[in-house]
Amino acid sequence: MESINAIKWLRHTGIIEGISSLLLFFVAMPMKYMANKPEAVSIVGMAHGVLFILYVVALVRATLTLQRPMGWSAKIFVAAIIPFGPFLIEPGLRREQEALTKGSSK
Repeated sequence: MESINAIKWLRHTGIIEGISSLLLFFVAMPMKYMANKPEAVSIVGMAHGVLFILYVVALVRATLTLQRPMGWSAKIFVAAIIPFGPFLIEPGLRREQEALTKGSSK
């Protein structure tokens, strides 16, 4: 059950972190440069930074709980630093969670 919770937390944190990244790049930054509203980047940037840290914590927890190799962790970490990355790895993480859920119900 702990492994299911770890990957579920990683998935949900990844989605929220990915949304914050897109908000930063496609809403806050244009507001800063086109509408002269630098506070947008300050607010969204801070939220994104906190969410990124939570994502890394969730990744470490999932890696240790699921006993995954460093390559698995590196792939997920790299996905977190590129736009749309968390959304690209989401289907694979969902499949892993479903497999863990099926395995625990047997």
